Amino acid sequence: MSKKRGLSLDEKREKMLQIFYESQDFFLLKELEKLGPRKGVISQSVKDVVQSLVDDDLVSKEKIGTSVYFWSLPSCAGNQLRNVYRKLESDLQTSKNRLEELTEQSNELKKGREESEEREEALAKLKAIELKHKELKDEMVQYADNDPAAFEAMS
Repeated sequence: MSKKRGLSLDEKREKMLQIFYESQDFFLLKELEKLGPRKGVISQSVKDVVQSLVDDDLVSKEKIGTSVYFWSLPSCAGNQLRNVYRKLESDLQTSKNRLEELTEQSNELKKGREESEEREEALAKLKAIELKHKELKDEMVQYADNDPAAFEAMS
């Protein structure tokens, strides 16, 4: 005997949106809890599913007096998709502009760093100095036991 598994949250959201789009009407939460099971969404989860749709602006919610009404029209979803599309296009254009700026900046920085004999000599000198610095640091560690300041601190 295999247990039948329920719908995922995305499937429940899709089913609840179907209820709104098919009827194009306004609903109270109690009405939605009665209509949900007809679409396969258990009534206990209808409230959470509808709230997630409201949070994502797929369903509108308005409190009128003591009642809270929910609705969603297909045209509203189209408008929301257009707004998301415009925002993404704007973000894309901003990113392209930023890429151009960074590319120009990179090219500017490369101008003084062309490979040359003088540059290679300077880099070799720098490496030698860094190596000497490391050797001197290592040598100082060996003499740390005889450091008068450390000896004074111990006594």
